[in-house]
Amino acid sequence: MKNLAIIFDFDETLVEESTSALIESLGIDVNNFWTVEVNKLIKQDWDPIPAYMYKLIEYSLNNDNKKITKQLLQQHAKKLNYKPGVTSFFNNIKKKISEIDSQANLDFFIISSGIGEIIRNSDIAGNFTDIWASDFEYHNNGEIIFPKKVLSFTDKTRYIFQISKGMFGEKYRGKPYIVNQKITEEAYHIPIENMIYIGDGLTDVACFSLINKYKGSTFAVYDASNTQAFGKAWKFIKDKRVNNLLSANFTEGSDLFNNILMALNEKLN
Repeated sequence: MKNLAIIFDFDETLVEESTSALIESLGIDVNNFWTVEVNKLIKQDWDPIPAYMYKLIEYSLNNDNKKITKQLLQQHAKKLNYKPGVTSFFNNIKKKISEIDSQANLDFFIISSGIGEIIRNSDIAGNFTDIWASDFEYHNNGEIIFPKKVLSFTDKTRYIFQISKGMFGEKYRGKPYIVNQKITEEAYHIPIENMIYIGDGLTDVACFSLINKYKGSTFAVYDASNTQAFGKAWKFIKDKRVNNLLSANFTEGSDLFNNILMALNEKLN
């Protein structure tokens, strides 16, 4: 049996920007939040991910009528706007793969800098073998009080190695050092060459580079309706960061769906 994996970023890859949607729902000016408040911390040498998490915590602490709680994040997860074809993609691609090789095993994973509580409570969460994301610690009243886990640029690559070694699921929670454990070549669960990574932004660059180094497949996706984002998307191709650049449309028969299918087919043959 050959084990395969598709690894996804979340925001702007599978869904419209969920953190910005949360911020907007709180009545916060989204543009000011990112370009002024968060950017002010970045200029003080903060990492972008803890910077945005800190600003959300600060907002919650200072607004008695609009606390950001675990319950609020879970409720927000039910309001996400998915990219075309996402909700049916997982069953559709698995069906296609089973027709090619009935013995093939395909797992899906998310590695995201976004908010884990939102991702794990989304309508598509059940499709994933494991999900890693940035998380908050909560007060006993449910309010966010501190960044518990921060997944920034190269931090995300750690989980590619965990996937490769088969170190995922509840058994490996609370064991951050186990990824460094040496295993034999035969013990690897999913060789990186049998992985596909799909992302949209700068936080994905390290993962793109790692997957490419080991001859896996990488796809950058972009929003075809947002011409302002085209420059960022095209740079992935220009800089040879990815194998292909495609519109974030996961509908069966779309260019993205077909490219994923072709990449998986090549790994099975």
